[in-house]
This record gives sequence, structure tokens and C-alpha cells, in this order.
Amino acid sequence: MTEKIQASVIVAFYNKIELLKIVLSALNNQYDGSFNVVIADDGSRSDVVNEISSLKTSYKFELIHLWQADNGFRKNKILNQAVLHSNEYLIFTDGDCIPQRNFVLDHLINAQEGYCLNGRRADLSETVSKKINLEKPETFFKRHIKEILIEYMFGRGKNIEKGFRINISKISDYLNRKEKGIVGCNFSLFRNDILKINGFDERYEAAGTGEDSDVEFRLRLAGVRIKNIFFKANQIHIYHKELPRSPDNDNLFSAVKESEKSYTPFGIKRQED
Repeated sequence: MTEKIQASVIVAFYNKIELLKIVLSALNNQYDGSFNVVIADDGSRSDVVNEISSLKTSYKFELIHLWQADNGFRKNKILNQAVLHSNEYLIFTDGDCIPQRNFVLDHLINAQEGYCLNGRRADLSETVSKKINLEKPETFFKRHIKEILIEYMFGRGKNIEKGFRINISKISDYLNRKEKGIVGCNFSLFRNDILKINGFDERYEAAGTGEDSDVEFRLRLAGVRIKNIFFKANQIHIYHKELPRSPDNDNLFSAVKESEKSYTPFGIKRQED
């Protein structure tokens, strides 16, 4: 990374304004002048839109809000708009994932052209999730670790180990040695690298696959390598019931893999025309 890199943290969002405020607070408390925040809003209500507008001067960073009409799940479409309005380096997250203290820093210090950084999240239990608020959310995992671990021992919460930040190179390299697929809530890359594949394929209109697996597959075809940064760039995921997955997504992804084409004609370029 060089000091000249300017990033955009792209937050995929829909209606959950109180959680969004917590995400923005966590980012504000780690702001160092290196990033702005782009809210990729897939059709939130008008009252939520108005509230976001009132928040724009509340933070140290520039806050950009992009909105599209609510016509079903069209996350990929609004993410493509966010790419067009972003800085040279893109960090993707979701509006229910709270970035911990070094989230942005870890993405930026590991940034490399031709690489997509692959992070993870710690999934909190329902009980612990209810305790998070605007009070230093970027240190929530560290401050509540005892309770988080007790819940985990009783089968509540998942992937809790991913909440620990390990900054010892040899240990980090060992823990990141295996290839793993990217997840849509925690990955980053240079803007030019995602433009190589024309961004997100907007034909995916349900959660899962299209926002990460499809992107990863086409990035690899385009020569972009995947680099794990597990146990860094930590984030915690607020509990909620999983969104339904659609077999249409799987069928479309199968067709994409058969075509072996990295560039989708159903992405950013179509929006610019």
C-alpha cells in the first residue's frame, strides 16, 4: 500500500437505519483520512432516505448515498452504481456487519493491484447482537469477548474465531494458507480490477452466489488472484434469519462457469451506455 491510495467503503444497505448508524459510527471512530463511505441502498423507504440525508454532515468522512427503487432484490445493480461513484480502492461490506477497529487499515495495508483481498466475519448470537449500540461499536468484540465465547460454547454464534486479530506474520500466513471463496460482506480490490470483469452481474436477483462466488470466478479468469486476510480486517455480523437462497442463482452461476467468460455484458458498462 502507498499513502496515496484513497478507498471507498461500500456498504450494501436496505432499511435497517439503526444498524447503519452503528456501522457508520464504527467507521468514523477509525477514520484516518484514507476513505469515504458509499451507501449502496437497494430501495429503502422514504423516511430512511430522509434520515440518511440528515446524517451526511455527522461524520469525518464524506458520505455518499446512492438509492434505487425497491423492485425486489437488486443488490448487484446498486453495487455497480457504487463502483462508478467510488475511489480507486473498494472495500465491500454489508449494513449488518460492524467493522472492528482496524477493518479499513488492514484492507489498505494489504492492498495489491491484481489481488482481491478475502476477509471474514464473526457471527454473533441473537442475545449478544441485541447489546450492540453506538458506544464504541468498533471495539465491541474485544469488550464483550467473554460473553461471546460463553454463547459460542452453547452453540450460539458462528465463526467466532474470525473476530480475533492476529498480527504476527508467521501465524497469520499459516492460518491463511488454504484457498477459500470470497464473501460479499468482506472483500476488497482496486477499482480497475473489478472493471476488468465489468463489475457485478445484474441478472442475479436473490441473495448469495451472485455477489461473491460469481465475482470471484470471473476475477480469477481475468487473472486477479485471491488473497486471504482472515484474522485481520475483522467484522462482527449481527444476528438475523438467513435470506432465502434461489435455485435460479445456482442455475445462472452454472451457465457462467460453462461459458468461462470473465467479462459480463450485464454489468457496469451497460449502465454507462
